[in-house]
Amino acid sequence: MQGYNPYGQYYGGGQVQGQQYYPQQQGGGGFQVPPPTSAPAPTQNIQGMLPIEESYIENILRLNKGKVATVYTTFENNTEWNAKIFKGIIEAAGRDHLILSDPQTGTRYLIPMIYLDYITFDEEIEYEYPYGAGGSMQSYSQR
Repeated sequence: MQGYNPYGQYYGGGQVQGQQYYPQQQGGGGFQVPPPTSAPAPTQNIQGMLPIEESYIENILRLNKGKVATVYTTFENNTEWNAKIFKGIIEAAGRDHLILSDPQTGTRYLIPMIYLDYITFDEEIEYEYPYGAGGSMQSYSQR
């Protein structure tokens, strides 16, 4: 005796492989759920940058690659050196790390972003938010 499937074609009873099935309620008075849609693709693809709406510190550091920066870090529960300052040229930046090189010693530092407090520059930095907006900042009314 074959088993009865109360869910019919909802669970493999007649659905063709690779084809999506979106059940609709039978009869009146109900509503239909539209099929899922994919998110729109970003309008601009800039090499080395995340989409426009994502202004992360690594994007700002990438814009300033090659500039000298002073990086202030804190290493909690470290009795030898709780806070440390690194000064060097920005070589690269990722979502969770920063690479600096000291031009005087040739030493390269790989600094996890988790330890980063803040960064200073001795010159003007490249920064535009949102990226590609032509420098226009959205203004908000004062409270």
